[in-house]
Amino acid sequence: MKLGILLRTEAGAGLDMNLILEAERLGYDSAWTGEAYGGDAVTPIAWMLARTTKIKGGTGIMQMPARTPTCAAMTAMSLQALSGGRFLCGIGPSGPQVVEGWHGQPYGKPQARTKEYVSIIRQVFARKGPLEHRGEHYQIPYTGPGATGLGKPLKSILHPDPNLKIYTASISPVGLRTAGEVADGTLPFLMSPEKAELIVAPVQEGMAKSGKSLADFDVAPYVRIRMGDDIDACRNAIRPQLALYIGGMGARNKNFYNDLVKRMGYEAAAAEIQDLFLAGKREAAAAAVPDSLIDETSLVGPKERIRDRLQAWKAIAKDNKVGTLLLGGVTIHSARVVAEAVL
Repeated sequence: MKLGILLRTEAGAGLDMNLILEAERLGYDSAWTGEAYGGDAVTPIAWMLARTTKIKGGTGIMQMPARTPTCAAMTAMSLQALSGGRFLCGIGPSGPQVVEGWHGQPYGKPQARTKEYVSIIRQVFARKGPLEHRGEHYQIPYTGPGATGLGKPLKSILHPDPNLKIYTASISPVGLRTAGEVADGTLPFLMSPEKAELIVAPVQEGMAKSGKSLADFDVAPYVRIRMGDDIDACRNAIRPQLALYIGGMGARNKNFYNDLVKRMGYEAAAAEIQDLFLAGKREAAAAAVPDSLIDETSLVGPKERIRDRLQAWKAIAKDNKVGTLLLGGVTIHSARVVAEAVL
């Protein structure tokens, strides 16, 4: 099982390069940056890759509606070349509130968009011929309304490594099936090793269409970590983010995170968290996040407890049900503890 870290860029602080360099020294495989409706994912990962030599850098994720697939491919080619092949391309559809409310694009059909997007990136990297694509979301060359008629199929002037690894951010069953079918890995926002089949089974259904197996695929869940002697304080540090996503990342009737928590067996808690969050009662929503959900999906408490909990993740890694743990909220101290237990 490999290890990675999730990075945050703070206003006025930038990236924690001391943490990144220590993770690299410890043997962590990757570091990832994301984007919501503030900073982008690409700029900080380029900054990180420029200041490291071994650790891989991934976008977790680039929002597809924010850039054309060929723009994403150009970005990936540049970062791949500049980093000596250390770039991991993570993409995702985001949600309708961000897509339509921030980017001003129609949400459309996210899985159809994902399949087209990945296909176009792979065509660009393969360079088997000039790029041509005719789909519901993308037409290359473009011949629709307003076209000049001057567009022609083009082939990249760069010669990238066609083995670029593409990850998708997937949590719904249909999204996980898409990941298994077209991607090299997936980035689940929440995962429990005891309930790994909620993530793995749909991925395998998608793989059945492409002839892959879990040995060819990286299930790389986000695993929040808070180390300390006070378990309640550690849990409380994680509750606000979970409440934000379960309660507020989406409309009442279209919240993928809320749906996932319900599938994990927390139907009543998911409904209560959403009701409280949407009513503006954020502290109460955070308090309603069950201890057991945090314990299942996170690493919390003293280092001995964290080491013990890592055994459950290592057990499912033997069957390739998880390939990489991406640690969120990790510190240099906790990164060392996890590395000692895993690497």
